[in-house]
Amino acid sequence: MTSMPHQSRQLVARAVRHLRGTRWLVGVVTMFAMVAMVVMTMPGCGGTSEPDETTAPAEPAAPDWEPIDIGSTVGMRGLSTVGPAVVWISGQEGRFFHTGNAGDTWGSGQVPGMGAVDFRDVEAIDAKTAYLLSAGATARIYKTADGGHSWLKQYASDAPGVFFDGMAFWDPTHAIAFSDPVTGTFLVIGTDDGATWSPVPNRRLPMPVEAEAGFAGSGTNVAVRGEAAWIGTGGGAARVLHSADRGRTWTAQTTPIAAGEGAGIFSLAFWSDEHGVAVGGNFQQPDVTDGTAAWTSDGGSTWTTSATPPRGYRSCVAVVPGTPGPTLVAVGPTGSDISIDGGRTWAALSDTGFHAVAFPTSELGWAVGADGRVGRFRGTPAPGT
Repeated sequence: MTSMPHQSRQLVARAVRHLRGTRWLVGVVTMFAMVAMVVMTMPGCGGTSEPDETTAPAEPAAPDWEPIDIGSTVGMRGLSTVGPAVVWISGQEGRFFHTGNAGDTWGSGQVPGMGAVDFRDVEAIDAKTAYLLSAGATARIYKTADGGHSWLKQYASDAPGVFFDGMAFWDPTHAIAFSDPVTGTFLVIGTDDGATWSPVPNRRLPMPVEAEAGFAGSGTNVAVRGEAAWIGTGGGAARVLHSADRGRTWTAQTTPIAAGEGAGIFSLAFWSDEHGVAVGGNFQQPDVTDGTAAWTSDGGSTWTTSATPPRGYRSCVAVVPGTPGPTLVAVGPTGSDISIDGGRTWAALSDTGFHAVAFPTSELGWAVGADGRVGRFRGTPAPGT
């Protein structure tokens, strides 16, 4: 039994003296009150007891996409980052958004006269300089060099069949953009000065198979690295068009990505000259997992189906820089998935749906989607978060 502290013994003695007085009843009440105080002060009782060591502390919440309000409800599919601070976003109604401080504040605007245009791709050079590419019958490329205060139209075509799906830059002055076939041949245009765009001669491009085209799901079915370029197709065939000389000549390789109406390759990402991944599926059946991801280890000459695929159609994939594997994140309308082995297997990351994703650093990611949805991911993503 735990011994009674000296101060507690004094309280009991005082209670006994009260009992010897004339106010006997009051003394009894006082005694019981003082005894109760003694009990409360004893170790292991009442308010002075130690915390219950069997109660486990609450686990901190796992990292997830943090909603960011940029003051718009338009659908957004264009996303480009430069380092940890600069983010450019593009979308419907000719809208664009940008930040130079990792999302603390945003600038926004609308390209004059382009209120009916959907800018499906944006390619950022720096905080002031960016290119916009529109999808649909009104094919346009615009450039700003002053943070969106003014825009210069660099390319325009209203020819039947022109429908640009994406573009990619090797550096600030060299880039290519890809359109669905026009009059039976693919349309690939390029720039060598960041100002003027010219088509690649048809004779240098593979012929499309019947109903083969591209998808402007995120502007990322075009990827470049080193001297190489890759373009993903869909519809009649899910192929990868490859150039080893910055778009001058091209070949085509088949992939196991799902093909058909609404299906194909929607996004490509390469982290070395040899290693890359393709994601896609059928946007009309977003929960179907078959044929949604494949990987290559020979520069795109051959492709292997991911052993464990993403959880459905995915419109964009991004490499998380500085991670082993490497780590990849793919997004679509039904959620985002993660691979830590270069696309061979995938696991759930989040149930929040997006159209495009980018990770400028290993611990900072951005994603955009429908109805003005913007997400920021802080911390290195991991399966099950």
